[in-house]
Amino acid sequence: MRISSTHKIAIALLLISTQAFSIPTSQAESKGWRYWGYFQTAPGAQSWKAAMTGPTVDIHDGAVEGWSFVFSSDDLPSVPPTTKPSFSAICGKTKRDSDTKRIAIVIEFGNRAYAPKGEKVQKPIVQCVTTAKSSQGIDVLAQVVKVRSASSGLICGLNGYPKKECGVEIQTPAALMKK
Repeated sequence: MRISSTHKIAIALLLISTQAFSIPTSQAESKGWRYWGYFQTAPGAQSWKAAMTGPTVDIHDGAVEGWSFVFSSDDLPSVPPTTKPSFSAICGKTKRDSDTKRIAIVIEFGNRAYAPKGEKVQKPIVQCVTTAKSSQGIDVLAQVVKVRSASSGLICGLNGYPKKECGVEIQTPAALMKK
């Protein structure tokens, strides 16, 4: 099959135009999301797992609940709390009783590299909570901090951090970009 010079020119123009409009990967993925990440550790486990459901789940005595103000994008996964999820280290001195359950909770307010402008990253909270057997993750969280959420149920702020925003898209902070 023979291609005419007109077709060759048309193909060349098509290739050039598609390349002109394609954005390099590093520029296309320069945004991500800033939000409260929810992590859990089952009783007896030693590592954080991203929660696949919201905080309206039942949790068992001996579990560790983790909240971390995170940044994530296609290139940068959200990071769990840096505090090890050790139930024995957090709740080891809290006695068990038959009417309640003990839940360890870790809340980390993220990195100043992606803190909302004008807001100061708060100190982490690590606490053992004794709560009703029927308590869910959101109940435990509310026993420790003031919770602000969207009508969708998305957790927007803990202890007033951040003050106003709720799961916003931002530019990838330079401090987090691979060099």
